[in-house]
Amino acid sequence: MHQQQEESPTLTVAEAKEIAGIGMSQMYAAIKEGTIPSLRIGRRILIPRKKFMALLNGEAA
Repeated sequence: MHQQQEESPTLTVAEAKEIAGIGMSQMYAAIKEGTIPSLRIGRRILIPRKKFMALLNGEAA
């Protein structure tokens, strides 16, 4: 039986920057200004996968 691995609903900042093809400082700047949606849990910053991918695909306003 083939079992499909479920994708995590969030991305780390490092994963998101790789997908976007930008540098880490650009990524943090976009998060800080609110261009890239993010969640802060304690000191950790996570990027909601669906919202981020929609943003990259031009689907987010």
